[in-house]
Amino acid sequence: MRKHLILATAALALMTTACAKKTPPPEALPPAGEQGPVPPGVDPADVELTELPAMQADLVAKAGSDTVYFGTDEYNLDSSAQATLTAQARWMQANPNVRASIEGHADERGTREYNMALGERRANAARDFLVSQGVPADRLLVTSWGKERPVAPGSDEPAWAQNRRVVTVVVR
Repeated sequence: MRKHLILATAALALMTTACAKKTPPPEALPPAGEQGPVPPGVDPADVELTELPAMQADLVAKAGSDTVYFGTDEYNLDSSAQATLTAQARWMQANPNVRASIEGHADERGTREYNMALGERRANAARDFLVSQGVPADRLLVTSWGKERPVAPGSDEPAWAQNRRVVTVVVR
């Protein structure tokens, strides 16, 4: 009797596993370095896609960089990040019709949820600094990509250091 009970339980477990609903694969993300979708709150009709790469290049040329970096598990802005964001704020003030997406990223370590939250904290820190420098908050959108869009492949400190970042992306 006990043997039949064990066999029946095993058969039921197999049937339950075979009938389990499969989750669809995650939606494919655009490759790193490419413009993502138009952020929430931006009317796609207002985005002139042909101008965005030139404006992004102008931001990088005049501000020195569109990216600031962070230490492991950190979201505070060091003096180098503050200097870069100050230059970005000057560029934003010189281009009053431009909006930007402040995109936070994390390295591959940690859970997806943790890295999404960390990316958001980093993006909020950068946005708050830009606002403190005079950039109107309604021109800045915050996005977190977590660990989903690494710029440097690899599982070592040099790759992780490049992936712990916030990128200011011109969205107009």
